[in-house]
Amino acid sequence: MRFMDGLLAFMGGLEGYQWLYYFWPFFLVDFARYVLLDTALLVHRRFGSTARREKEQAARHRLFQERPLVSVLSPGKNEGKHIQTLVDSLDLQTYKHFELIVVDDGSDDDTPYLCRRLEREGQITRFVRNEPRGGKASAANTALLYARGTYIVHLDADSNLRHDALERVILPFFMDENVGAVGGDIRVENVRGGLIARCQALEYFKSISVGRTASAMLGILRIVSGAFGAFPRDLLQRLGGWDVGPGLDGDLTVKIRKLGYQVVHAPEAVCYTNVPSSVRALARQRYRWDRSMVRFRLRKHRDIFDRKSANFRWSNFWSGAENVLFSMGLNAKWWVYFVQMLILHPTSVKYLFVINFMIYALTNLWQYAVSVLALKETLRRSDVALLPIVPLMPLYTGLYLRVIRTFAHLMEIFHRASYRDQWNPWKVSRVAESESL
Repeated sequence: MRFMDGLLAFMGGLEGYQWLYYFWPFFLVDFARYVLLDTALLVHRRFGSTARREKEQAARHRLFQERPLVSVLSPGKNEGKHIQTLVDSLDLQTYKHFELIVVDDGSDDDTPYLCRRLEREGQITRFVRNEPRGGKASAANTALLYARGTYIVHLDADSNLRHDALERVILPFFMDENVGAVGGDIRVENVRGGLIARCQALEYFKSISVGRTASAMLGILRIVSGAFGAFPRDLLQRLGGWDVGPGLDGDLTVKIRKLGYQVVHAPEAVCYTNVPSSVRALARQRYRWDRSMVRFRLRKHRDIFDRKSANFRWSNFWSGAENVLFSMGLNAKWWVYFVQMLILHPTSVKYLFVINFMIYALTNLWQYAVSVLALKETLRRSDVALLPIVPLMPLYTGLYLRVIRTFAHLMEIFHRASYRDQWNPWKVSRVAESESL
């Protein structure tokens, strides 16, 4: 009770300028970028002019008139429990002219047996097994060798598609000939898999469904998810396919941007993927993801920041700068803010923590409402049922993921830890490191 009285007294005594002083990370950065700008862009897209919808209808007419072959490439390891769901979702697609190529990257479960049966039954066009294991990039490039389609769709083996996702992820190529990559909208399949999975479901709404849609509208989209993305086959072949990851999806996207192609997001092209359901498994995944930001943005593709480079374009500069700023810079900002408050206002830290928690809880509630409004045509009942999890998101994103991100950045900067990750075979990582891939 004494704490609440102190909290209310502290809040009641704050002048207008003090709110800005004490909570500058929120008002100067997060609110402006992730609330005002994203909301304005999504509202415009949802209720804007009919020109885009008319263009989309014309593109759909061309798509079904020309009926190009689409090659769906699905690399994976130990995904036997998911492969049937993937195949079934493809059977239900509104666009039928596709082939499915599955590459098993050295699985030791029943994946080879299941896939060979599905191949005999005609549900998988071609099944290939890599043995020994070569890593995800190797598996994807193996599948690319067998692809005959005009367009390539990369689909993780633990994912499945909404009934019209294949059609919708191809449409942007018929709306603009300069499109070089289209990202599908990734949602969580195992949303009932516990608290950690539910938190990720809400996070995906914000970072992928909303964040990537807004970034695409600004022309700075920096990544097409490896779980579900589409590309012209001739462009992928020109680039030599995928380089060794982790972070191979973001790496490929930057290479496409460097060639001058547009990268867009298709929020209606929904893919459901299975996410880690434990704290430890999620930490391993995000540790891998966050290291790739340093490896590819600050090392391999640092030329996008050099105005003298042949690959320099302002759109690529701002795309990379925004990524570095909001992933690394603003992550460090919070540690600076915490130390600042601890040194200058030690007696008020407990109140500042609680007020920050309340501010960001309300912000997450607003973002969730905007997401539901913008994506209501593709929502499932389980997505709407995530509302009770919203108040926990400041702890999930603001504490748990921030600690992982900070550790990942430091380990990659000082120790190049991504080259020691067992996610890739050690021989592959050794070659990648020697060639600075």
